[in-house]
Amino acid sequence: MLLSQARPLIGCCPLCAFAGVGKSSLVHLLCQNQVLGNPSWTVGCSVDVRIHDYKEGTPEEKTYYIELWDVGGSVGSATSVKSTRAVFYNLLNGIILVHDLTNKKSSQNLYRWSLEALNRDVAPTGVLVTNGDYDREQFADNQIPLLVIGTKLDQIPETKRNEVLTRTAFLAEDFNAEEINLDCTNPRYLAAGSSNAVKLSRFFDKVIEKRYFLRDGNQIPGFTERKRFGGGTLKSLHYD
Repeated sequence: MLLSQARPLIGCCPLCAFAGVGKSSLVHLLCQNQVLGNPSWTVGCSVDVRIHDYKEGTPEEKTYYIELWDVGGSVGSATSVKSTRAVFYNLLNGIILVHDLTNKKSSQNLYRWSLEALNRDVAPTGVLVTNGDYDREQFADNQIPLLVIGTKLDQIPETKRNEVLTRTAFLAEDFNAEEINLDCTNPRYLAAGSSNAVKLSRFFDKVIEKRYFLRDGNQIPGFTERKRFGGGTLKSLHYD
């Protein structure tokens, strides 16, 4: 990968969800600040890079490149799922859980995705759908930053929007994560200064701290002497 400036690269931050929820469109919006005109199914993993200013507006501000991994969400047997996706969960520094706001099962299945990514050494089982007795303590000691993003907000009728958003708010609370709901075809949902942009910035700050800082806030040795990357243009990668 060629990067346009010499800055630390953070990798990876996978986006987890079943196919069809809009992960590819979301990644394009997050990294390019543009609407993806012709989204297609992701096979394996598609990688793009977001430029993020850590602690923007403070004396500690520093620019980082963060890899966003759009992990394919096709359904298969436990063995095939593990072999095709588990490799992308190695060395992760944050997880974005993506769900379709128009599909209740999509949000419920985020529990399965979170467990698959956080317990990547354990073979995943069938689809997990919560029935109200979900043990939220499973995430009490989780040190991996999590962010829950709901897509297709524009497709929810106004009469049902409050009901849907109330339900998904409890979902994010279970994960001890912040929540963003948006329409991937409208960049204004992530406009600078908006509440969504602030949440997104806080999440990526946590991802950077997870990668480069110890629990007590001290820098990891060698932090200021990270390897510099060569010049060139910023590219989007795709792995099949």
